[in-house]
Amino acid sequence: MTVDLVLKNARVFTPNGIFNAGLAIEGDRIVRVAKETNLPPASETVNLNGDLLLPGLVDIHVHLRGQGLSYKEDFYTGTAAAAAGGVTTVVDMPNNIPVTMSVETVKERIKSAGDKIVVNVAFYSAFPEKHEEAKRIVVEGGAIAFKFFMSRKVGGIDPKDNSAILEALREAAGLDVPVAIHAEDIRLIEERKKKVELLEKEGIEAYLEVHSPSVEKAAIERAAGLAEETGAKIHICHLSSSKGLGAVLAAKKKGLQVSCEVTPHHLLLTVEDLKSKGATALVNPPLRPKRDVDSLWKALRDGSIDVLASDHAPHRLEEKFPPIWEAKTGISGLETMLPLLLTQVDRGLLTLETLIRMASERPAEILGLEGRGRIVEGGYADLVVVDPSERFRIDPSTFHSKAKHSPFEGWTVKGRPVKTFVNGRLVMDEGEIVAKPGDGRVIRRLREA
Repeated sequence: MTVDLVLKNARVFTPNGIFNAGLAIEGDRIVRVAKETNLPPASETVNLNGDLLLPGLVDIHVHLRGQGLSYKEDFYTGTAAAAAGGVTTVVDMPNNIPVTMSVETVKERIKSAGDKIVVNVAFYSAFPEKHEEAKRIVVEGGAIAFKFFMSRKVGGIDPKDNSAILEALREAAGLDVPVAIHAEDIRLIEERKKKVELLEKEGIEAYLEVHSPSVEKAAIERAAGLAEETGAKIHICHLSSSKGLGAVLAAKKKGLQVSCEVTPHHLLLTVEDLKSKGATALVNPPLRPKRDVDSLWKALRDGSIDVLASDHAPHRLEEKFPPIWEAKTGISGLETMLPLLLTQVDRGLLTLETLIRMASERPAEILGLEGRGRIVEGGYADLVVVDPSERFRIDPSTFHSKAKHSPFEGWTVKGRPVKTFVNGRLVMDEGEIVAKPGDGRVIRRLREA
């Protein structure tokens, strides 16, 4: 049998280890992982010259913007950024214009994305005003999970309304879909904001006081209590502090269905970077002192943290420099995540096995994306080829994202994604996007289109 594509002469990362081998691909699936002599003939053969062949990253936390926010990012530029960074599947957040929170808005967002994307894209929805509509959002609309912001109202539920949250979480539990949570407590934020205004405090120090680790911890504890009452699966986004980590560990110890993620910026930057770089490094929750960063690294290594995610949140540079209370929070992270993490592997701070487990395998498991996140026969051919020896400087001016700024500008990293394959097709080659808009695939929870 002649297959569509053979990738040969690679160091292939598999669940059983790294082997000098190759892959045979038919359509969108891997049909053989074997030594070159045992690979079938192919219509096309690509020599990977001994480079590392990894599962494509599954980024569980991405803001693709588009629609009313297309001036910040659109579905093509966002997914091109993903492909350039070795990310083959992204999951899009719902805080858009319009907010993704109903069957109609999910369908419209999928329609808007369909002819522009170049990688796999799945979609979160915010909760609707009427909790009984949640099932339609998943089954008819195609949302893969829900996102709930505890820091502000996004969607149909007030984060102060416990009864409404309980109803929504019960619906999610019944559908067996996870709920991603931005864990900062809205009441504490409001109280602290009034306090710093009364004391006429301003700037970064005031911002850090409002968005403190205690605010994160309180939200996680509250979310865990609601999850315990409803049986919902919850996923804590962008964990940032030792206090927040303690709350997650306590929930896990109780046997609750809770997972959590950490971002490269919360692992590699500290509050001192925020003070020196200013709003370019402003994110929510904000960067923390080194002691918090150290606690996240320890938890990452011992397996307490489940996922590495970018929290790609692009903005125009000028939007990040009004007064700090009006500045837009977030960074462009899709193109830097894998090189930054590979650099930590090179330094011995992280194993490649841990990186792949947290950035590919575990996100796919949490979201129920069968066949993705691993290099196995029968799995989807979502792959990234990495030259682990190549050093380069991060230059945001070369980003495919519209947000051409980064707190990592000028950093020297080691390990460059050189080719990205999505569903068996070459999408990125040596930094160039070779796929056409619309070549990507929308992934639904119950079916694909």
